[in-house]
Amino acid sequence: MSTPPAVDATRLRDALERLVAVPSVAFPGFPEAPVREAADVTVAVLEEAGVTGIERVDVPGAPPAIYAHLRAADPDAPTVLLYAHYDVQPGGPEESWTTPAFEPTERDGRLYGRGTADDKCGVALHAAALAAFRGEDGALAPPVHVKVLIEGEEETGNGTLSKLVAADPDRFRADAFVIADGSNVATGTPTLTTSLRGMAVVDVTIDTLEAPVHSGVAGGPGPDALLALSRLIASLHHDDGSVAVEGLDVLPWDGAAIDPEEWRAEVGVLEGVDLLGTGPIADQLFVRPSVTAIGIDAPTVDTAANALIPRAKARLSVRLAPTQDPAAAAQAVIAHVFAHVPWGAQVTVAEGPGAPGAILAGEGRVAEAAARALESGYGAPAVRIGSGGAIPLCADLSTIYPDAAFVLWGPGDERSRIHAGDESVDLADLERAAVAEVAFLVDVGAAGR
Repeated sequence: MSTPPAVDATRLRDALERLVAVPSVAFPGFPEAPVREAADVTVAVLEEAGVTGIERVDVPGAPPAIYAHLRAADPDAPTVLLYAHYDVQPGGPEESWTTPAFEPTERDGRLYGRGTADDKCGVALHAAALAAFRGEDGALAPPVHVKVLIEGEEETGNGTLSKLVAADPDRFRADAFVIADGSNVATGTPTLTTSLRGMAVVDVTIDTLEAPVHSGVAGGPGPDALLALSRLIASLHHDDGSVAVEGLDVLPWDGAAIDPEEWRAEVGVLEGVDLLGTGPIADQLFVRPSVTAIGIDAPTVDTAANALIPRAKARLSVRLAPTQDPAAAAQAVIAHVFAHVPWGAQVTVAEGPGAPGAILAGEGRVAEAAARALESGYGAPAVRIGSGGAIPLCADLSTIYPDAAFVLWGPGDERSRIHAGDESVDLADLERAAVAEVAFLVDVGAAGR
């Protein structure tokens, strides 16, 4: 692989700070003007990098997507699509931030602010990588055909962009998709994400009484709905914490391992509290199912009356092996629920929105080029991990383009606190990620189709 051109670290950081300063939250109820402003800043950042022919693609009911198509000198060169998103999660409680969420601030080599790691850093590093291919005349001369696609509503989970791509697949077709919405396992450790878990959601409602009944009158023989729901939730796991629902896929994992004690500290497991399940932590997080009760509707302690509860409801969030069909998984959970209802209680279930998982570029020419590029950028061998969270767009694109390869990476790390207060990115790793992306484009271009 030839020596890749250099990245302008100052321009890279400036672009990220300008993007982070815009509170581009695309959820309903938040102002639309900052989201439109973030789209404008995204266009400006790309134009300053030398990208021409930028289009604002109308996405029905959503902020515009930003799109550009740059052609290499060689018409037979492969095509690489670079993806990121300019919308962010809400800032959240002010007290969770050391400095304001939308005032980018450097501390100890890290840039803090909402979107620094998820995912305005992706926009900035794509722009910086493309700018490295500017010639003396200011025109870009990338070694591959490049398509740029920046989304404005990824965090909402609406999936509108996937529908847009599916409606016009030739426009967005590529040999390789680079999704800059991943993270490294640790600062300075270059990481390729090669699998994504999917997700299913099931709401379960238990009814046992026509109305609340005083516990002194009915306590004992009276069937309390909250107790029934608690027993039902407990049935979802074996005593060791492994999932008891039958019919959920389990895959082998051969990527990087996770040290249990380091993971305990990272997640904040309290001293003396056991970890759940069996087998290696990485297997459980990346290629096995999990079931979590993420919410319960029942009286709060402060407002509780001394009475049996007639109705209780829980939302079950199910993470799935990358190969699992979300609808089939939801039906497996529902079957388990009906088979384990205690005391003849009445049960109502509702299936929520699901998301498929995906197997990404773990091997093959593109994966090898990505691993070499990461080692070139970071000066250390790349490791492979899975993602316990779902990224529906990756799964959708892999379905629309089954012959394409997918590279999921990004400069975030174990300290980035994505979606939480004090979100941050390591500035040195941000530059390394941009250098790696330049090296990847050069490598793919040199290899040809």
